[in-house]
Amino acid sequence: MNLKPYWEKALTSEDYIALSEERAQNNPNPIDPYQEYYELGLQRMQRILKTFKLDEEQLKTLKEKNFNGKILIISEPWCGDASTTVPAVFKFFEGHNEVRIFLRDRDESLINQFLTNGSKSIPLVIILDENNEALHRWGPRPAYGTELLAKYKANPEVYPKESFYNDLQVYYAKNKGKDAIEEILNLI
Repeated sequence: MNLKPYWEKALTSEDYIALSEERAQNNPNPIDPYQEYYELGLQRMQRILKTFKLDEEQLKTLKEKNFNGKILIISEPWCGDASTTVPAVFKFFEGHNEVRIFLRDRDESLINQFLTNGSKSIPLVIILDENNEALHRWGPRPAYGTELLAKYKANPEVYPKESFYNDLQVYYAKNKGKDAIEEILNLI
């Protein structure tokens, strides 16, 4: 499946961060239901951008794979899962492979082609070849995050939503995108 039209409409990392800052600090939509999440997401994104450290083994793996393609991420700045994963992907592939972000809520035609169990879950990382053909997909969260979600869904009385959200964000803060990068590298 060729995704060139989506790639051409997608944002650079700089544009995505600028959009995140605008929505967090001066949202043109004064009644945006995601406002508090934009602010929280921006804080998390900035933390990852400051603290992300390249893993030399992962970098070696990327070089060995000789990957010449691109990374297209379907995301939104309000998404909690995206707030740590997206900046880690930016930083890891910087200088090696181009990364762009396609906003899910601006045009749902792309996410509708990549549903996760019938839902429009984000972030979704699509690995493209040099000709914008989709090779693989990853997302919306690392395996450990998916396990936490399954634990919550299996028994929300014992493992309530607040505990799930807290555990997930603690994991993201400590892991700093390392697991997501590892899982994406395994698909390349």
